[in-house]
Amino acid sequence: MRIKDENERKFYEIEATNEAWGIRTLQRQYNSSLYERLALSREKDELMKLASEGNVITKPQDIVKQPTVLEFLGLDEKAKYVESDLETAIINKLQKFLLELGKGYLFEARQKRFTFREDNFYVDLVFYNRLLRCYVLIDLKIDKLTHQDLGQMLMYVHYYDRYEKLPEENPTVGILLCKEKDNALVEITLPDDANIYTSEYQLYLPDKKELQKKLKEWIEEGTYA
Repeated sequence: MRIKDENERKFYEIEATNEAWGIRTLQRQYNSSLYERLALSREKDELMKLASEGNVITKPQDIVKQPTVLEFLGLDEKAKYVESDLETAIINKLQKFLLELGKGYLFEARQKRFTFREDNFYVDLVFYNRLLRCYVLIDLKIDKLTHQDLGQMLMYVHYYDRYEKLPEENPTVGILLCKEKDNALVEITLPDDANIYTSEYQLYLPDKKELQKKLKEWIEEGTYA
């Protein structure tokens, strides 16, 4: 597998060694444009670290990718499906989903119920990230993200911080995987210190050339949104 870009090549060399990827896994990560997706999710001053150190997880922002690629689920992009179908497909392909999520994840529960003031609430997927030492709550949204979705996740995160996490653990992270989002809506809805992140998902491999173009434009002009 030939990779022309030197920084991208170094990134995959480091990750393949550190994570003991086989040829098939390395090929999938390359085809899913992992390097470009991580780069577009980072601050500019962190880009060179991807090439020199690989994907180092030190803060919640490091576990977010734009977009999240779920081509391995086998769902038809054009077919009708509900959120429970997406959730079931993820559970059935949990090992591959963990690979897409990234480093340090441990799966805890599906549809994890908690009760507050006699009302029951359900978190779609609950993980623990041992590198960040915190819970990671994931909610799945097959439509455009709404401010109600964001508010719901904010409540879930606050509940876990107050009643589930241990004193020595770090604040809970919430991730909303959605079909579509409005970044301006996300920004105006969530508090500045909210430990909540959004990522659009897609059921097919991304256009690598298109992501490379976006990355180049962002580096040169800072116009990527």
